[in-house]
Amino acid sequence: MPNDNLVQARRNRNDEFYTQYHDIEIEVMSYIDYNPNVFRGKTVLLPCDDPEWSNFTKFFAQNFERFGLKKLISTSYAPDSKTFKSNYVPSLFEQESPQFDKRKFQTRGKIFVLERDITGDGRINHDDIEWHYLEGDGDFRSEEITRLRDEADIIVTNPPFSLFQVFFEWIANVNKHFLIIGNMNAIAYSEVFPLIKSNHIWMGATGFSSDMVFAVPEGFEVSASDKNKAEKMGYKGNYTRLGNSCWFTNIDHGRRHQPLLLMTMEDNYKYSKHKDIRTRKSYIKYENYNAIEVPYTDAIPSDYDGVMGVPISFLDKYCPEQFEIVGQTQGNSGKDLGLKPYDRRLKALNPGLRDGHLYYMEDGIPKKCYARILIRKKQQS
Repeated sequence: MPNDNLVQARRNRNDEFYTQYHDIEIEVMSYIDYNPNVFRGKTVLLPCDDPEWSNFTKFFAQNFERFGLKKLISTSYAPDSKTFKSNYVPSLFEQESPQFDKRKFQTRGKIFVLERDITGDGRINHDDIEWHYLEGDGDFRSEEITRLRDEADIIVTNPPFSLFQVFFEWIANVNKHFLIIGNMNAIAYSEVFPLIKSNHIWMGATGFSSDMVFAVPEGFEVSASDKNKAEKMGYKGNYTRLGNSCWFTNIDHGRRHQPLLLMTMEDNYKYSKHKDIRTRKSYIKYENYNAIEVPYTDAIPSDYDGVMGVPISFLDKYCPEQFEIVGQTQGNSGKDLGLKPYDRRLKALNPGLRDGHLYYMEDGIPKKCYARILIRKKQQS
């Protein structure tokens, strides 16, 4: 079932979900732990950002010297270009700056640059950020921001939700490292999945099971359940919890090289915590593809060499040294895999069955599977 807040965001085109400092810190430090020099000497671009609201700039500015950054660049959207309209009042930070311009603040984006000690205190940190107005509204697709993309080594951000596919193409078509937040459903996008399959991008270090809390603008409707969950996590006020958000990256981290600890097929029948695995004493075989159904990642048998259909959440635990990805079944991908068309006589038994869906028979009824990633155990050379 889709997250209510993401559905509302799509409907209202509200893209202003502000990532929490704590979530950024946990994710980024995973890359530092794996490679302490991952950011050293690099120019980091934070597009779709705003240091007065966003924690991305605060985090990287505070750790500028610790990470050994060469340059930090943030760009913000102009108030008039934001999808969630509000009565924008420039902050004191903006109004008290000599470059403040009453004619520009509403329609121009801003660029913030950190690369030198301007305060003279011998350190480079948040106090040394310099800024000016952009020529345009700060849209990442503009020539102005694209030039900054080309200058950068690493791109980090939480892009506008409604523009994730466009943004992903904008960064995937150039040879840059990136770390971005997106909806878990983006895994199946035609722009994304082939790169996951070929091991050119992967999921971030923060697991799918870790709910992320985002600040939202005043006036954005948050469901009671998500508001309560955010409050239980220590965030009270204009916050929402998005349970299906995740990080996408092509920067290496140690967690993705940790193989899953798995039981044999026989031991799963005996000891699996999942009753249906223990009761059935066998794994279901698909009717239209030569693979077995494995509905839980922890029930993947260690001694099966054929193709297996596993939940999308498997990618959170995917170790490329342990498994290879064969394909996925969402959209037209199932047809591309060569899934056999279903017998039309089965239509009356399950009207929802479509070509391209994996299905199996249970008590004479065809059962359509949830979206699956098809994997096989990697053969040791």
